[in-house]
Amino acid sequence: MDMTANALAPADDALPAQGRVRLADDMAMIRTAAELTRDLNAPRPAIYWADFGASAVIGYGAMALAIMAGSGWPLIGSALLSILALYRAGSFIHELTHIKHSAVPGFRTVWNLTLGIPMLIPSFMYEGVHSLHHARTRYGTAEDPEYLPLALMKPWTLPVFLIASTLAPIALLFRYGVLTPLSLLIPRLRVMVVERYSSFAINPAFRRRAPEGELKAFWAWTEGLACVWALGLIIGAASGFIPLAGFLIALGITSGTLLLNQVRTLVAHLWENEGEVLTVTEQYLDSVNVPPPAFLPELWAPVGLRYHALHHLLPGLPYHALGEAHRRIMKAVGADSTYHGGNYSGLPALLGGLIKGTMTGAPASRRG
Repeated sequence: MDMTANALAPADDALPAQGRVRLADDMAMIRTAAELTRDLNAPRPAIYWADFGASAVIGYGAMALAIMAGSGWPLIGSALLSILALYRAGSFIHELTHIKHSAVPGFRTVWNLTLGIPMLIPSFMYEGVHSLHHARTRYGTAEDPEYLPLALMKPWTLPVFLIASTLAPIALLFRYGVLTPLSLLIPRLRVMVVERYSSFAINPAFRRRAPEGELKAFWAWTEGLACVWALGLIIGAASGFIPLAGFLIALGITSGTLLLNQVRTLVAHLWENEGEVLTVTEQYLDSVNVPPPAFLPELWAPVGLRYHALHHLLPGLPYHALGEAHRRIMKAVGADSTYHGGNYSGLPALLGGLIKGTMTGAPASRRG
């Protein structure tokens, strides 16, 4: 959400990318990708339930072990396992914004009750927001809640971007435990909470509209439960009913999951657009795939997020189909295909390119 995003507003003297050549849509690539993957569009409920269920059980189990360990290597090892597993389980919030809820019955409700609300990240904070990021004429513009020209901003914005994520659990406790009940009593505060503190957005200019229809009712009950949970945690920790050491360990693990997600966000795109409306091909090339054989991306970009460029090309594909879709496309396209321009080898080169961009203000292409 944008409670800390104002610190990341673009600098007035950020330099535009020089000599930028606009690209028309590569219709051959787009048609090939669509035709080769028509049979992969249906979500497979068994995979969703098994993957999420295992991730959540391992994540919460490892958190319990970390709390019981209290210190030393058992604490560190259990905490790291918990971070990776809960991060994977939490990443299903992305799938919830793309699949029809009827395709995996009950998944949205169970995800929110078992992870979204306990972690204070109910899915309404992403639903109705992330879809704007995929809108053809919004991507990379001032109307995109999930885009900033990070590669053209000041170097200090990147550490601020990461530090903000580590403090997010405290901000979420305040948002649900304090702002939610107060906003129900103060209408003007409620407008601010809905507009500015109810979405996972990095664009400080984004203002969310009040929910309507089915989302309004869903928002009401999930926010209500998140408020009760947050108040319980705050009162429990303050009164000593919840042991402080265990509470801090759980808070640290939650911070770790959000930090890991923020690192992934830094390399999900090249972040070089300054507000122009991009073609589909340009959006694809501004996004990032980190395909096999590398294994680590499956840990820091789970649930299909390692195929983020492909996802922007074919946003309707469920996460478990993206690997097969990528293999089919790679076999079908030639060596000179635009498709190769969205593929990268790993995290270090992507982060290095982003840092270099902030240092110069006009990053060279990092493709290839």
